[in-house]
Amino acid sequence: MSEQTFYDAIGGHDTIKLIVDTFYDGVATDELLRPLYPEEDLGPANERFRMFLEQYWGGPTTYSDERGHPRLRMRHAPFAVTPAARDRWLVHFREGLDRADLSPEHDAQFWAYVQHAAQFMVNQAD
Repeated sequence: MSEQTFYDAIGGHDTIKLIVDTFYDGVATDELLRPLYPEEDLGPANERFRMFLEQYWGGPTTYSDERGHPRLRMRHAPFAVTPAARDRWLVHFREGLDRADLSPEHDAQFWAYVQHAAQFMVNQAD
């Protein structure tokens, strides 16, 4: 018998979708972050982020199947990701995690990952 993935343990697609949808609801009205998303419709960015998180946490490999290796720093290089942008990004992601109401252990693990990932994406000073 295989061990349950983090993805399955937190509720799979529906939970990741809730987190990402909540995140993008915040981004859509954030004066600092919204300009970092050049597409008029945030739907494609939402879908890419959801697929990435699903794959990262042990769900379907759709992200890599469709887009190849994540190459996160390279994909974000054209955008000025400042410490202030990182902090706003984390505010909206925290809202998504809070809305998902994960167990304390799962929340802590997910939050630690996104804090690390957000810091990793910073590529310019404020």
